[in-house]
Amino acid sequence: MNTQESNDSMTPSQRITDYIAGLADWRGPMLARLRALILDAAPGIAEEWKWDTPVFAHKGHVVAAGAFKDHVKLNFFKGATLTDPHGLFNAGLDAKTTRAIDIHEGDSINEHAIQDLIRAAVALNAGSKKK
Repeated sequence: MNTQESNDSMTPSQRITDYIAGLADWRGPMLARLRALILDAAPGIAEEWKWDTPVFAHKGHVVAAGAFKDHVKLNFFKGATLTDPHGLFNAGLDAKTTRAIDIHEGDSINEHAIQDLIRAAVALNAGSKKK
């Protein structure tokens, strides 16, 4: 079986786990931490593998988490619609619908505030204004 066939038979969760494990520097542990925060904040959220990156969905795409050369990015698909009282969004601020959080090596993250954004994004997809 070639690598492509092997990847095709893997579940999205397995692909995400492999993706994170393949990051030998600080980005791997950071993505693992963000994944755990997302899954904890929104029980039942689905893990998907799209555009060669982890995507989390609930009644539509909620957030993508990706590793770049010098940062990790959480991209909220409907971020422009979300209230960001903690000022977490620091990238894609001019985009019409998305907003992102870029995290660089050594940055601290506000786990509670990230989870609040996740819950708000899930509620938005579900058609609810609740957090």
